[in-house]
Amino acid sequence: MIIKNKILHWSLFFIICSFINISCNKNETIDENKDPNYTAPTSESSNTQDSVYEYTPAPGQFIGETSTGGFSGNEKTAKDAVSYATERLAKKKFVSLGGFGGYIVVGFDHSIEATTNTYDFAIRGNAYEGSSEPGIVWVMQDSNGNGKPDDTWYELKGSENDSTSTFKNYSVTYTRPSKAGQSVSWTDSKGKSGQIDYLSEYHTQDYYYPTWITADSYTLTGTCLKARNTEDDSGQWTNATYKWGYVDNYGSDNITISGEDGQWNGFSISNAIKTDGTAAHLKFIDFIKVQTGVNAKSGWIGEISTEVYSFIDLSID
Repeated sequence: MIIKNKILHWSLFFIICSFINISCNKNETIDENKDPNYTAPTSESSNTQDSVYEYTPAPGQFIGETSTGGFSGNEKTAKDAVSYATERLAKKKFVSLGGFGGYIVVGFDHSIEATTNTYDFAIRGNAYEGSSEPGIVWVMQDSNGNGKPDDTWYELKGSENDSTSTFKNYSVTYTRPSKAGQSVSWTDSKGKSGQIDYLSEYHTQDYYYPTWITADSYTLTGTCLKARNTEDDSGQWTNATYKWGYVDNYGSDNITISGEDGQWNGFSISNAIKTDGTAAHLKFIDFIKVQTGVNAKSGWIGEISTEVYSFIDLSID
């Protein structure tokens, strides 16, 4: 009797296990991220940026410029600026971030998953040998699920992250010129000052100060890398390369993307770090921010300013 009961119990056990296994796998996909705010890509998802949420450049020679820069000259609000940047990126034309701290925030129509591939996403710049204008990359999860980039930003570490010449939480305050044709003055959190030069021989818009910023000054904060620009005896400037981890930088992370033109840098979500420098261990991201990472100028060439053209999710590409 005891033996029969044991057989019956084991039979019931295997029947139940089989039922559970069938019910969990029939017409059902289990999300391995186990996060309700993860938005899985579908067959209709685009692999390029879907939205521009913010565009706040620092002053620069292409800001407000109506020919090469593509501005209308009528950008009067932050919404106008976002519309400008959205249209430019959709056409894969450059958007300049101006001098140090200028930034753009974009999102996709789905979450970008952290993969085991070398890179999870890529950003196009216009760097080439001897001309790198590095942009720092930040990423964010939509943790509160409201579809807005208002959660925690995590910096993606690059080759200069641990350098003693790299400054975290560095700030620059830019002041509006008093009249057209003047350079834009700045002061920084280190007590230094300087200016974004007005280059009348190349770009003649009234101001390099963004027209939609109504305040007479504004402050941008981020990570600042040591400048690597040099001038030779003939007056030619070189903006030397940083090893890896930055946009618009001719580094070892330059990649070729099938069907796409231009210079691309690849990025891994696994490089996301917290403010204390420890790994963030993000399984996915929803928003990307790029910010000019150097406060320097190269003579007649003008300020070092990161340019972006497009963003691509490599996890579904």
